[in-house]
Amino acid sequence: MYTLSDSQIKFILDDIRASGIEMDDLQQNLLDHVCCIIEHELEENGDFERFYFSTIKTFYKKELKEIETETQNLLTFKNYYAMKKAMITSGTISAAAFIIGSFLKIMHWPGAIVFLGLGFITFSLIFLPLIFLLKVGEINTKRDKVVLSIGTLLGILYCFSMLFQVMHWPGKHMIWLSTLAISFFVFIPVYFFTGIRNAETKVNTIVASILLVAVIGIQFTLTALRPSAETQNKTYAYVQNEQLLKKMQTSSGDRLPVGSLEQKLVSDIQKTCQQLKELILKNETGQTFIPDDFELHHITISEGILGDGFYKDGTGIKLLSDLKAEIALYNSSKLKTEENKIPVAHTILEAASDRIGLYNNLSALNELTRIQMHLICS
Repeated sequence: MYTLSDSQIKFILDDIRASGIEMDDLQQNLLDHVCCIIEHELEENGDFERFYFSTIKTFYKKELKEIETETQNLLTFKNYYAMKKAMITSGTISAAAFIIGSFLKIMHWPGAIVFLGLGFITFSLIFLPLIFLLKVGEINTKRDKVVLSIGTLLGILYCFSMLFQVMHWPGKHMIWLSTLAISFFVFIPVYFFTGIRNAETKVNTIVASILLVAVIGIQFTLTALRPSAETQNKTYAYVQNEQLLKKMQTSSGDRLPVGSLEQKLVSDIQKTCQQLKELILKNETGQTFIPDDFELHHITISEGILGDGFYKDGTGIKLLSDLKAEIALYNSSKLKTEENKIPVAHTILEAASDRIGLYNNLSALNELTRIQMHLICS
């Protein structure tokens, strides 16, 4: 059994301190542990320094200070490792959801919004806050903590702005523009003036700031502050058609005998058409109707696909199936001439069932409105 001298014990303690261990309790615990290993495993005439340095290397991966960092983390966060595991798990889930959702969206397959929504929510409400909590304890300066806080908040805002865009919720443009403004006028200045004060990070800060300005500038140039004239005109046309339909419905009254089969069919077709239009508008704009002052509310109908509700067993597919059956029954009436029958050729009613989700939403809206008008005129 090897016996350590006072000078050797002092040598070990000095080396532990020189390695970056500042906590007194941790210094003493490491000293006791290393001394016990040396006394039990080193031969009586062995090389003390050589054995010590080979032993101390087994305590860390890169440097001894890692032990103190881990200890501080454990003291600061009782559930540090659980949080770390949750962070990795949530990050993996969000990344997988983004990849799957993006692929489904590119292929125009159902489920894209579900996966993208899961990715945005998991990333913004679990992954980013956990990163902040784990990293803030490792930062010593107040300025760096402020930068981390603003950066985390911006990450959450970016995710929510994208989520609002995907879900077509009202306020999506306001959140997006607010995110860009905070990025450009708050985060970049704070990050830049904080980083250039440190000679070690000055160059990296300047380069990173230039890249951030470029990225935000590109994002801003791609942001449509106002909808295109073509989109506005098409939205105007739809709103005007709806206004005309309401006038026609008001002026025509109920010309059919109450309780008759034809009156019930007309009522059912009108109701189904209205439900379909509300579903399409809800998917596109976030609300079930377009107000007359839609410009003031920044509401437009951009020509896109009908989406998830019009695949497989979606609500839109079921409503379209009901509408087809109702119109077929209406057109089959012996009293109906060819001129009075509701035309279905070259409309969404003739679209292939597996391709309806790709149908143009504005075309579908106008076709449904024309069906309602045709009922009033026939």
